[in-house]
Amino acid sequence: MKYRNIVNNCLVTLLTLIIFFLVGEFAVRLYLFHNTVYDIEMTRYAIGIKTNSDNPLIGHVQKPNSVARLMGVSVETNSDGFRDKEYPLLKGGKYRIIVLGDSLAFGWGVEQEDTFENILETELNKTRPTEIINFGAGNYNTEQEVNLFLEKGLKYRPDKVVVFYFINDAEIAQKKSRLWFLGHSRLITFYWSRIHTFINNLFSTKSFRAYYADLYQENQKGWIRTRKAFLLLKKVCRENDIELQVVLLPELHNLENYPFKKEHKMVSTFLESNNISSLDLTPFFKNNENPMQLWVAGDDAHPNKSAHRLIAEYTLNFIAKKERMKE
Repeated sequence: MKYRNIVNNCLVTLLTLIIFFLVGEFAVRLYLFHNTVYDIEMTRYAIGIKTNSDNPLIGHVQKPNSVARLMGVSVETNSDGFRDKEYPLLKGGKYRIIVLGDSLAFGWGVEQEDTFENILETELNKTRPTEIINFGAGNYNTEQEVNLFLEKGLKYRPDKVVVFYFINDAEIAQKKSRLWFLGHSRLITFYWSRIHTFINNLFSTKSFRAYYADLYQENQKGWIRTRKAFLLLKKVCRENDIELQVVLLPELHNLENYPFKKEHKMVSTFLESNNISSLDLTPFFKNNENPMQLWVAGDDAHPNKSAHRLIAEYTLNFIAKKERMKE
């Protein structure tokens, strides 16, 4: 009889937990009909749009011909997995540019027509026929971006490659979690993101500023691999008669007293010393007193539609320049 009571109590507890989970899952999904949560949207992107790559130096790629609605905007990939229209391999008489970058270049949180790539393409076409192919992918570092170009970019025979570099592009690529399937649950993702943030805030000995600064220590593997990737890209571009440029994008939390000037200077100095043409956009944004006006959401500092237009405006003359790399 005692054993039977224990079993019954366990079943009641299990049933209660199941009901709690189902009600919670329904409540969170209902909330998401009218609201967006950054961590949940990124998880949906990872599960719905991304897939593993056979190349360990790339890690993951975007699935071809995928459709989703993320951060309230439509996301569609073409047959090569890029968030862009289809491009023939033969470019004809058009000047062709390939853009490499992470989620900022991907256009996270903005419609495709509002991305800086699309705006730049429209403006450049006023002076000469131009195509810009967007290779941007979320959570990429420079090493992944370069290897994606080596795998998929050369076949398009671009005239120019432009890398849009962000402060965290010197990170080591993150491995896929063994518990990735739990991301299908909105409830688990919602609470896990908050628990993870709480733990980091409680036990982390490094500030936001210190974390990025540490990425650029000389012995950091990510920074070492980033520099090697840039040199490899330069070599490949030179061998294939392709122009190469790099644009440094600002981190949008504090623009008036930008905390990462030293790190940007390190990247610019490295590029300059290796005769790679670069432009740092940070000074162009320094008069923005309220950076949140440039964010896609209150919990997401990715550039919004207005910021993308500014990026295109500040980059246009630089991209329009025709220059060759020095040996």
